[in-house]
Amino acid sequence: MNDFPPPELRVVLANGAVYHFTQGFTIGRHSTCALCVNDAVVSRRHAEVLQDGGKWWIRDLDSANGVFIDGQRIERAALSGAVRIQLGEAGPQLFFEAASPVTLPPAAQTPEHRAPVTAEAEPVSSNRPELERFKDHYFGKQLDPTAGEHTMMVRRAYAEVQKKQRLIYGLVIGLAGVLLIVVGSLAWYNHNQLVEQRKLAADIFYTMRTLEIDLIKLQVEAARQKSLQAKKQLDAVRARQKRLEQSYDRYVDSLDVYTKGMSAEKKLILRMARRFGECEINMPDGFVKAVSKYIKNWQSSRRLSRVIRRARRKGYIRKIVQDLTAEDLPPQLLYLAVQESNLDRRAVGPRTRFGIAKGMWQFIPATAEKYGLRLGPLKDEPVVDPLDDRYNFQKSTRAAAKYLRDIYTTDAQASGLLVIASYNWGERRVVKLIRTLPKNPRERNFWKLITTYRKEVPPQTYDYVLSIFSAAVIGENPHLFGFDFDDPLS
Repeated sequence: MNDFPPPELRVVLANGAVYHFTQGFTIGRHSTCALCVNDAVVSRRHAEVLQDGGKWWIRDLDSANGVFIDGQRIERAALSGAVRIQLGEAGPQLFFEAASPVTLPPAAQTPEHRAPVTAEAEPVSSNRPELERFKDHYFGKQLDPTAGEHTMMVRRAYAEVQKKQRLIYGLVIGLAGVLLIVVGSLAWYNHNQLVEQRKLAADIFYTMRTLEIDLIKLQVEAARQKSLQAKKQLDAVRARQKRLEQSYDRYVDSLDVYTKGMSAEKKLILRMARRFGECEINMPDGFVKAVSKYIKNWQSSRRLSRVIRRARRKGYIRKIVQDLTAEDLPPQLLYLAVQESNLDRRAVGPRTRFGIAKGMWQFIPATAEKYGLRLGPLKDEPVVDPLDDRYNFQKSTRAAAKYLRDIYTTDAQASGLLVIASYNWGERRVVKLIRTLPKNPRERNFWKLITTYRKEVPPQTYDYVLSIFSAAVIGENPHLFGFDFDDPLS
C-alpha cells in the first residue's frame, strides 16, 4: 500500500476560475460543497473527488444526470494527467489536471515500494568483443581474405536470405501502398458521395419551401378568384410538393440523420426544426445544446403547465390551431402567443414608442389597424378596453394568422423561426438584418441569420425565438420532459 499522498490537483471551470486541492472534496450545487457549481443540471451533491493509492479519483454520488468522461458515463475513474469532466450529458465542464503519482528514489523505498529483482542478468562485458568479432567475420561488409569455405558458405546463405527478405518486404510495402491508395480513394469517393447527397437533399428541402410560399399565395388567389383554373394550379403545386417531401424523406433515411443511438430529445429538436421550415441537415453546431438549455428554463417553473391548462379550459387552442392551419402555417406558432401573453386575451403590454401592445397576440396599434382590428377609445391607456378588437379573441386570432402568413411568405421565406424573430417588433433592426439576406429559402433562413449575424442579433430576440421553439419541442412530448399535460396540438 502506498502511504504517500498524490500531488496537488488543479481544477479549472468553464468561466476560467482555477482551484487547487490537496485533499478530497465534493462537487455539487449546494453551498456546502468545496466546488460549488450553480447549474440546474448539477445535483446538490453531484460527485466526490478523493485520494486512494497515491492517485486522485472521481466518484459519482448517485447524481440525477451523471458524470461523463469523453462522452461515457462513469461511476468511478482515476484522474491522471489532464482530464475533462462533464456534469450531466449536456452540463457544465470541469478540467482536472493532476501530476503523475509520486515515484520514490530507490534509497527511500520500503520493501513494498521496490521493484522485484529479476533472475536474468546482462551478459558479461568481457564477452562482447568476441561477439562483435564473430558478427564481422560472418556478416560484416568487409570480407576477410583468409576466410575459409565454411565462412563463404555462411556468407552466401546470408546474402540469399537477405535478397529474399528484400523482395518480400518490397512486395509487402507495394501491396500496402496499393491498399492505402484503394482505401483512400474509396474514403474520398464515399465522402464526396455523402457531401453530394447532403447537397441534393438540401436542394430538395429549399425547393419545397419555395413551393410552400407559392402554394400559400395560390391559395389566397384561388379563394379570391373562385375559379376552376386557380384550383387546378393549386392541386398541381400540392402534388409536386408531396413528391418532393417523399424524395427528401428518402434522403434523410439514407443519410442516417436520425441515428439509432440518438437521444429522444435530440430527435424531437431535429423534427421540430423541420416543422418550423429549417433544414435539419444544415443545422448549425451547438443549436441542439442551446435548445436543451432553454428546455431546462421551462422545466424550472410551472408557467407552461398553467398556461396550457387554462387555454384548454377556455377553448383557445383549437381555434388558434384552426386559424393557423387554414393559412398553411405550422400550428406550433401557437407557442408564440404563449411567450407574448401566456395565452391571456386580456394582456396589456408596456408603453412603447409604437404604442401599447394589447390582447393575446400583443398587437401594436398600427399593425392591428392594418389587419382590420378596430382600436378602442382607450388605446393609449395601459388598461383593458372592451371596445378594442385586440381583446376580441376570435378577431385578433384571425388577424394574427394572416399577419404571420404575410411574414412567412415575404421576409421569412417560409422559415417559421424567422417569422418568430420578425414578430418581435421591439427589435426592428432584426428585420433589417433579415432583409439583407437573399430573398430565397436557401439563403434566407434562421440558420443563415444566426451564423451570419450572431453578434448583431440582440440577445432578447435570440432568447425570444429559442424560448418559443423549446416550448414547441416540449409540447410534442411533454411527459418526456417531466410535464404533466398532454400534447396540446394532438
